Amino acid sequence: MPLTKRIIPCLDVDNGRVVKGVHFAKVKDAGDPVALARKYSDEGADELVFLDITASQEGRNTMKNMVRRVARVIDIPFTVGGGIKKLDDARAILLNGADKVSINTAAVKNPELIGELMSIFGKQCVVVAIDAKRNYECDNIDNDKNDKNIFSLGRKRDYMDKDKSIKNENNIKYNQTPMSSENNSEEFYEQGKKFWFEVKIYGGKEGTGIDAIQWAKKIESLGAGEILLTSIDTDGTEYGYDLGLTKAICRAVRIPVIASGGCGEPKHMLDVFKRTDVDAALAASIFHYDKFSVNKVKKYLKDNGIQIRI
Repeated sequence: MPLTKRIIPCLDVDNGRVVKGVHFAKVKDAGDPVALARKYSDEGADELVFLDITASQEGRNTMKNMVRRVARVIDIPFTVGGGIKKLDDARAILLNGADKVSINTAAVKNPELIGELMSIFGKQCVVVAIDAKRNYECDNIDNDKNDKNIFSLGRKRDYMDKDKSIKNENNIKYNQTPMSSENNSEEFYEQGKKFWFEVKIYGGKEGTGIDAIQWAKKIESLGAGEILLTSIDTDGTEYGYDLGLTKAICRAVRIPVIASGGCGEPKHMLDVFKRTDVDAALAASIFHYDKFSVNKVKKYLKDNGIQIRI
C-alpha cells in the first residue's frame, strides 16, 4: 500500500510577520503567523513549517515567543527552523512547542551537529533543509573528483507562451518548466547548457561550492531524518516545483524528502507527487493569498489518485 502523501503549508517569518518572496528576495507581507497557523490546522494541513528566514543571516536565535504562540493554536506536527546553531537552541525550540527542528546554515558550517541532534532528540526530530540553485559555472570542474552532478537541459529549449502554457520541444533529461518570465530567455535555455545544483546558505545569500545531491547523501549518513528541499530557482514563481532537482535528490537518498519552491496551483502538487518520489509537498503562496484552501487541494489530489489524508 502506498504511503500517504503530506501537504505542508509554510510560514516564512520576518520581524513577526509571515512574508513571501520570489527567488528568496522581493518579499511582501502575507499575514499574522498565529492566525495563518490556526487556519491551516483547521483546514486539514498534515504538518506546518515555521522558518525564521532572517535569523541566521542576522546572527540571532529563532523567535521562541512566536513559536510558542503558534504551537498553542495547532494540533498538527510543527517544524521550526532558522537560527538554530547548537543543541541548546534546538532544545529551546522543542520545549516551546515544536515537534521537529530544521537546520540549514548550521548543518553546512558544522555537519557534526546533525548527529548530535539525532543522538539527543531522535532522528524523527531532525530535518535538514537544503536551499539549492543552478550554477552554470562548469568549465573549471575537476571531473576526476566526481563531486559535482552535472545536468543538461538538452538539445532544444522550453519556452513560455503568452498564456503561460509551457511549450515543450525538449528531449531533456529532466523535464523542467521555466523559472520566471525574466529568466525565460535564450540564455537560460541555451542549447546544451550545463549546470549543477549548488547548496546556498544564509537565506540563499551565500554560495558554498557544495553539490546538493552529494550533500543530501552526506546528511542522510550523518543522521538526518528528513530533507526539506527548496529550489531557489522556482521559489515564489508559482510555475511549479523543480522536478529535475527533486527527482535527483529523491533518487539519491532513502529518507523522506519534502518538495518546496514554485507551487502555484494544485496541479503542481499532483505533478511532483506523480513524477517524483517525494513524501510531502510544501507550499506558501497558494495558501497565504486564499487562492486555494488546504482541504480543496487535498480533495483535488485524492480525486486524481494520490493517497492523501482527508
